[in-house]
Formats: sequence, structure tokens, C-alpha cells
Amino acid sequence: MEKDMEKVLQKAEVLIEALPYIQRFNRKIIVVKYGGSAMSNEELQKNVIKDVTLLKLVGFKPIIVHGGGKEISRWVGKVGKEAKFVNGLRVTDEETMEIAEMVLNKVNKSLVSMVQELGVKAVGISGKDGGLLKVEKKYSDGQDIGYVGEITEVNPKVLYDLLEKDFLPIVAPIGMDENFATYNINADDAACAIAKAVNAEKLAFLTDIEGLYKDINDKSTFISRLTASEAEELISGGFIGGGMLPKLNNCTSAIKNGVRRVHILDGRVPHCLLLEIFTKQGIGTAIIADDDNLATGEKRDRFCTEND
Repeated sequence: MEKDMEKVLQKAEVLIEALPYIQRFNRKIIVVKYGGSAMSNEELQKNVIKDVTLLKLVGFKPIIVHGGGKEISRWVGKVGKEAKFVNGLRVTDEETMEIAEMVLNKVNKSLVSMVQELGVKAVGISGKDGGLLKVEKKYSDGQDIGYVGEITEVNPKVLYDLLEKDFLPIVAPIGMDENFATYNINADDAACAIAKAVNAEKLAFLTDIEGLYKDINDKSTFISRLTASEAEELISGGFIGGGMLPKLNNCTSAIKNGVRRVHILDGRVPHCLLLEIFTKQGIGTAIIADDDNLATGEKRDRFCTEND
């Protein structure tokens, strides 16, 4: 009986700890970029959707922007083609673009079904709908990589309309150019552009790593929290490379354009989104505006690493 009471009290403490964050971010927009391994594992996928649905039910205004790269590669292989990448960007010919759009729409509606199964109204759209994402052809170091789009303009009206009507928007990263040709868009780029356009309070990247390290080979250099300027120092100092470099550039760009917080989280950890947002300690890396004065009791010391 005593142990049961302890468990009940622990649950109560968790709820009390979450209360100031729920109050602070009530009615605020949070953009969640969802992809990687968490998307290919059904159990993790359900956990992410439960997290986002809970955020909606406690007063947040979440928007999901999803990828689907692994699934696209699988379907490209099914038709006898080989997936090709240049500097991390998928080479997208006309046939591959058709496959990508088909797969992303399939993923999109699957996520809509999961959300609605939990009792929240969701609407799946792509960047083509309502002119949400306008693009121009993107080149990789001057190399033509096909139908890959660079976002030139975001029209967030369709998202505002959906949020106002109490829907949870789920966005597939596909856009159109001025001639109405369809382009595939990097999901990180799409999430960042959308977060800036809707003045999101938070942008969360669910990734396949725990967060940011000053030295990727030294786990003790994990960075729990840093400002946008400190992030730029890491980039200019050559500490950040590989796939994290464009992601961190997106993070600092978002902060400079009005997004208050960016979170880099390990999507493989069950309920990572809730743990990061609703607990003092958090579990990922938080990047904040230089002038962000943390509320009393807010988590973490400035630019702290695990071994500080």
C-alpha cells in the first residue's frame, strides 16, 4: 500500500513539474520535425504521435512536418532504381519525384489516422496546398540534382486557418515553383521555414542522435543548452560537421527569425518530446535566443555540458 502511494505521489509530482511549462506555452505554436529511425519503428511512431497529441490537448498549437526518406528509398528500390545522394540531398529525377510524392502522401495520411485515433482532429497537407511552400530549383555545389526545391516563400495562411479551427496540421515537404512544377524539399528546411513563417515559440527536431556534442567522439562534451551566437561559434570553430552542420545552421536561422527555442532530440527515446518540454532537466539540446531570459525555475545553466 505504501509503495502504491509512493507511485501515485511521483505521478503527481510529474504533473506539478509540468504545470509552469503548460501555463507558459499555452496557445503557443510548436513545430515538430519528425523523421529518421523514430518514423520507421511503429512503436516509436505511436509514442511521437501520442506526445504531439498530448501537447495539443494541454493547449499547445502543434504543427508536424514529416520526412520519409527511408521509405522513399525503399520504394525507389522496388522499381529497380538506385537511390543516389549528393552532399546528403537525394538526386530526384521525374520518376523519383513521382515516387517521393506518392510515399510522402501515404506517410502523411498514416500520421493523420494515428492522430485522429487518439481523438484529435488532424488535416494532412503538402507544401503545394494553398501555396504553402513556393520553391525554386536547388543546386548542390552547382550540380543539377533534379527536382529538389529551395524554399523561396512560405504562405502560412492555410496553417493559421487550420489552427484556428482546432485542427492539427501535418505537412509533407513538397512544394511548387512558379511554373507549378513539383519539387521534393528537405524536411529540415521545410520545418525551419514554416517555424519562421508562423512565429513558432518552439521548433523541435526529432533526430537519430542524443543532441549536440562539442566533440562527437567524446560523450562528456554533450551540450545541454546554448545560445544562437554560441552555436555559430561552434560552427565557425569547425566543431560541427556532417549532417549536423545544415541542421544547426537551420536552428540558428530559426532563432534569428523569431523562433524562441529550438530543440534537438533523440527521436529513438520514447516520449522524448514530453521529457524535453515538461521537465526541468530535459534530455536533448536546447538552442535559445541570445536575449532569452529564462523564467524562474527554467531548466539548465548557460552553455553547460555534462561534465561542467
